[in-house]
Amino acid sequence: MTFDYDLFVIGAGSGGLAASKRAASYGAKVAIAEYDLVGGTCVIRGCVPKKLMVYGSHFPALFSDASGYGWKVGNAEFDWEYFITSIDKEVRRLSQLHISFLEKAGVELFSGRATLVDPHTVEVDGRKVTADKILIAVGGRPVKPDLPGMEHGITSDEIFHLKEQPKHIVIIGAGYIGTEFACIMRGLGSEVTQITRGKKILNGFDEDVRIEIEEGMMNHGIRLIKNNVVKAIERLPEGLKLTLSGDDQEPLIADVFLVATGRTPNVDGLGLENAGVDVVASSIEGPGYPTTSAIAVNEYSQTTQPNIFAVGDVTDRINLTPVAIGEGRAFADSEFGDNRREFSHETVPTAIFSNPEAATVGWTEADAREKLGDAVKIFRTRFRPMYHSLTGKQEKTMMKLVVDSNTDKVLGAHMVGEGAAEIIQGVAIAIKMGATKKDFDATVGVHPSAAEEFVTMR
Repeated sequence: MTFDYDLFVIGAGSGGLAASKRAASYGAKVAIAEYDLVGGTCVIRGCVPKKLMVYGSHFPALFSDASGYGWKVGNAEFDWEYFITSIDKEVRRLSQLHISFLEKAGVELFSGRATLVDPHTVEVDGRKVTADKILIAVGGRPVKPDLPGMEHGITSDEIFHLKEQPKHIVIIGAGYIGTEFACIMRGLGSEVTQITRGKKILNGFDEDVRIEIEEGMMNHGIRLIKNNVVKAIERLPEGLKLTLSGDDQEPLIADVFLVATGRTPNVDGLGLENAGVDVVASSIEGPGYPTTSAIAVNEYSQTTQPNIFAVGDVTDRINLTPVAIGEGRAFADSEFGDNRREFSHETVPTAIFSNPEAATVGWTEADAREKLGDAVKIFRTRFRPMYHSLTGKQEKTMMKLVVDSNTDKVLGAHMVGEGAAEIIQGVAIAIKMGATKKDFDATVGVHPSAAEEFVTMR
């Protein structure tokens, strides 16, 4: 049978872009469909604009720190509209850049929403095309619980387009998104309240990381309300009134309410049933949430329909941009590059761009103790960075190594403090290669630096 394309990709986000360009480099005839701006969640409404907001939120602290080093800084003013507009311009520039990359790679771009008609046919705005293989890379979307007044809440998609800076923003959610935006908005000068239904933020991270970030956030003036959920939201003349579940918790009044309680795979409307593609339950859970699904795939990102594949957040494995890219490239190598391989989901580093920043790779202490018991050895250090010896601030850096005493292998590394993401990236290489604590000990540190602590802990 003759097909219009060797590969048709649905979704021009990180995973889809990576797969389409890699497949085209092997000589495949490739097309990709996208109904929104090219670039996906990361570029358009995720890690890129968020990181720019993180940078912007750091300047007030830098102005304050400068005085400790003899600099006299005048009155600073913040222009929210200029800030948001500048970020939007950069996002659109990057989107156009990705389009040019597709053109250079020889990938045809379809502007429109694609749906599956059958295992080899895709329809985009009324036009039907066929492909030997199809890759689904449509990512995920924010989801809000079904509670009274929840329509008044915004998600992380809308926060980049607020016309005015919130005076008081209330955030529900204790994961990456809620924690990062709490720190961003506080850094920019807003009053921030973060509500979590559990005892701590960042469930699943190492306990020391969670404790250090919470302490830092509270020291920076963020109010954390734990063991509570929002029961109802009502719009009043003075703002949004949020009623919480705690009997002794007074209602909150805020001008913006951010719902950051989770994301769900974007499977609706894809026509998966037309092509015999099965789904499984996704990981999102909690009171008021509907049942959601993710596309079921094997270790090669292959769905239950052998010629259809899926990568990225739509599969709900590890929902990180570099993982989607890695999965996409592994798919292209396997199917078009004569290099059949799996993408490893083990030892994936990640960062939380909170204030303080944190990053981690490998096992948490709890993971290690559950699997190895008393064989786990922990190396930990906590110190005041040299930078703050003149600022007078009581900021702290925490570093931690999780080691298997049977093999001396370093199983995990965790850091909270300035530069954590940059430092953990290098440490992740060593852990991925199976480095031992003796290897760390034998490495000469760069002095004076915070990073040297990872090779001097005894």
